[in-house]
Amino acid sequence: MKIFVLSTVATATSLLCFAAIAQTSPAAASAAPIDPTTFVNQFEATGGKFAGYRRSGAKGICAAGEFVATADAKALSTASVFSGKAVPVVVRFSVGGGNPNAPDNAKSQRNLSLQFNLPDGERWMMGNISAPVFGSSTPQQLMAGLIARQPDPVTKAADPAKVKAFVDANPETLLQGKHYASQPVPASYGGVNYWGVHAHAFVNASGAKQFGKWIFEPVGGLQGLTDDEAKAKGANFLFDELRQRVKDGKLAFNFNLELAQAGDKLDNATVPLPEGRKKVNLGVLKVTSVSEDGGGPCLTTNYNPMVMPKGVEASSDPMLAARAAPYAVSLGRRLGEGAKQQ
Repeated sequence: MKIFVLSTVATATSLLCFAAIAQTSPAAASAAPIDPTTFVNQFEATGGKFAGYRRSGAKGICAAGEFVATADAKALSTASVFSGKAVPVVVRFSVGGGNPNAPDNAKSQRNLSLQFNLPDGERWMMGNISAPVFGSSTPQQLMAGLIARQPDPVTKAADPAKVKAFVDANPETLLQGKHYASQPVPASYGGVNYWGVHAHAFVNASGAKQFGKWIFEPVGGLQGLTDDEAKAKGANFLFDELRQRVKDGKLAFNFNLELAQAGDKLDNATVPLPEGRKKVNLGVLKVTSVSEDGGGPCLTTNYNPMVMPKGVEASSDPMLAARAAPYAVSLGRRLGEGAKQQ
């Protein structure tokens, strides 16, 4: 993918993956907060407004599954999700961006959103993406990128000069799009890796904390399409493929944690952990059913990543801490418009 196309298309899609609002944290303490309503308004101005649909990951499908943890996970964290017993999970697969008509056969983002339903009313929500990095390091950078890419009302396209000025000043925002451009079109929602991109602390029984970043890796391995195969598949094949795969009992992911070491960057989602970090398998997520229509239990779930069980804690990454308020604004709008999923 050419650098300018990358910045205007792939990176724009990644920018629409997560809403954000500035919070008081080490990385954002000196930056002015951004009103969550203003943020959601800007998402709509840049990516278009599709009533009833999510402002990010609009084209998606609901599924259900279960997670069973390993003994290694229980040693790392006291979280009830790691008890070793089967935990029910509400799953949502989607294509990145706010367009519910996004093509399945493009080199773009895929999302795996999860809600673990735990004992005593606890929940763990997370949004995972098919790249090891996020497209912005701070809410302010995300907002600036959205503004730079807002289409001109006359030309209906972003101003190339504004986009170039932004990416020249913020080259790290190109890293996620470069990753997508380097990968084949996924052959299945179940044949791609999904990263958490944000660091978290796992707290054990003695109170010791181990920071890391997780990745969901398909048990059946990565599966991609050639350019010709992707073209032949057409723009809408992922839902049916997913249903068939689950019907055949062939969809599961290893929930792996890459362990951070002293000196690793933990407050910037555009920076992955260094290669070669030790990886611990926390358990297996099995997808057991897929919705036959546009409904399902995930329809009105907003997958707020700040909802975590006791024993798992957020890092100081400003993009992680910043998402709750705009998620709530977006959900409120969707409910008022009539929530849609497909």
